[in-house]
Amino acid sequence: MADNHMITGGKALIDALLANGAKKAFGVPGESYLAALDALHDVQGELDFVICRHEASAANMAEAYGKLTGEPGICFVTRGPGTTHATIGLHTAFQDSTPMIMLIGQVAADQVEREAFQEIDYRRFLSEVTKWTAEINDASRIAEYIGRAFRVATSGRPGPVALALPEDMLRDLCAPQNSIPYTPSLSHPGQADLDQLKSLMDKAERPLLMLGGSGWDKASVASIQSFAENNNLPVCVSFRCQDRFDNNHPNYAGDMGIGANPKLIKRMQEADVLLVLGPRLGEMTTGGYERLNVPVPDQTLIHIHQGAEELGRVYQPDLAINASPKTFAPVLATISFENKSNWAGRVKEARTEFEAWTASTDNPGDVKVAALYEYMRSALPEDAILCNGAGNYAAWLHRFHRYQTFPSQLAPTSGAMGYGVPAAIAAKITHPDRTVIACAGDGCFMMSAMELATAAQYNANVIFLVFNNSMFGTIRMHQERDYPARVSGTELENPDFVKLAESFGMFADRVEKTDQFAPALEAAMKANRPALIEIIIDPDAIAPTATISGLRSQ
Repeated sequence: MADNHMITGGKALIDALLANGAKKAFGVPGESYLAALDALHDVQGELDFVICRHEASAANMAEAYGKLTGEPGICFVTRGPGTTHATIGLHTAFQDSTPMIMLIGQVAADQVEREAFQEIDYRRFLSEVTKWTAEINDASRIAEYIGRAFRVATSGRPGPVALALPEDMLRDLCAPQNSIPYTPSLSHPGQADLDQLKSLMDKAERPLLMLGGSGWDKASVASIQSFAENNNLPVCVSFRCQDRFDNNHPNYAGDMGIGANPKLIKRMQEADVLLVLGPRLGEMTTGGYERLNVPVPDQTLIHIHQGAEELGRVYQPDLAINASPKTFAPVLATISFENKSNWAGRVKEARTEFEAWTASTDNPGDVKVAALYEYMRSALPEDAILCNGAGNYAAWLHRFHRYQTFPSQLAPTSGAMGYGVPAAIAAKITHPDRTVIACAGDGCFMMSAMELATAAQYNANVIFLVFNNSMFGTIRMHQERDYPARVSGTELENPDFVKLAESFGMFADRVEKTDQFAPALEAAMKANRPALIEIIIDPDAIAPTATISGLRSQ
């Protein structure tokens, strides 16, 4: 008989996760980590295991949980195919700087380097999409590895960690292990940084504040809002980071993402000082690195980022400050600039341009997409969470919806399709009291449609909006621009989405005219079960600023 004081590696793993504050894990079960599943059986209610229908969705749910909470999202997947499916979530977490820990079942130690069933060397395979990947070969070191994983995932620039767990190691017996709950290592600004920032800003005539990236919480968002308000600074946000500032605030000027307001782009280019807190200044925010000159922008650039390695990576700043939004925003809120009274007019101009840009526009067909979002702005609670994946359908969401609280936007800056559905389910499981909307194009939706079963199983009452134009819209737009009327590989045949949803016991409705949307959404919000609304979009309405017929005529 085993010593009563000994435990399995699987139990040591779950104990270490609990010691570091893990509350939920998302995954698809696999025989390679049965000992861990067995240990999870005894901690239901403390660490809940959410069963998903595909590993990509499990990874996306864990990533969404990390975005929402600032704590590492936990994902369990099995070896080989399970991990390769889930890699998309690691890539999103890496590019979005989201804390996440993926735990991977692995072949037994005596089978390594034989190309055993589903064997992969994850340290090589995942090196491009994780901050750290390791394999635990000694059960007595589990607490050490798990503690390090939490700290790596949350410190500096947050991101994903992957740990491979050989199945024999999880079955091995070991002594119980102590673990101290992790605390992230956050960088702080120094007094010299603050003095130089104030000196540069005091000389500014046309400043612009840009926010984005990860590492925010409600307190830092409130602090930066006070800072902008008190100093008369116009504020923009980076790609898919629109909930870092109340979009209804008079200082908010819009998002610098795909399809940004041309007047906002011009305002950034004409700024003499660009104060950037959080964003990496990546390709989407900078319009393919063309909105700002590389490597030295025309503007005086003050760049604050939590990852020291990101400062000067592409754009060489006049002042680089290694600090987290959580540590820097409260300090900024105490600073007042000499010229702030001169900037008030620019704030009003920027806001006027934003209001004009986000006024409802027309589009071909019987459903006017901008009008749907205009209605949702008044119908949804202020703290509603909106989720999306990738596709041209998201351009309407980003332009016409207004995020008012943090966190309320779950969207992949990595541009991953299939993200919105699982992200919304994770959001509803995490915040069952909040309204959660998943926006998806028909192509994006079908990449994770199987997770409707997960929503039904866990009573995750998400409202899924499926914008159906029977095509891969983004690719079709580029195709029509570069090869007009030569349609290839972008047409889709779809199921009856209403019947599909109803087969899972969901409320479902179809919208073919604009005035049908309001009653459909109201019914969905009152349904007390998951709901799906299929919205039929005219194929010619390819983007808020373009039509297929217009692209062809050019």
